[in-house]
Amino acid sequence: MKKINILNLKCNGCANTIKKGLLSIEGVTEVEVALENSEITINEVSEEIFATVKEKLSKMGYPEVGDANSMLHKAKSFVSCASGKMS
Repeated sequence: MKKINILNLKCNGCANTIKKGLLSIEGVTEVEVALENSEITINEVSEEIFATVKEKLSKMGYPEVGDANSMLHKAKSFVSCASGKMS
């Protein structure tokens, strides 16, 4: 399993959006979201796919801890959160 700690994770709405988004990446078959420590766990994947996962998370508003967390990231995470609550 591969793990990544992210920023801006707030609730189950966020978690739903993240799961749906990451499962759309070819090769990603398992996604677990731990709200209490903002950790995402996925099945073992190649470094190339893992880089795609990190990029997708950032585009959805959930950058990796240590990466820039711009106002745009924060705004996108609020939109992702809201859409995740609706689905």
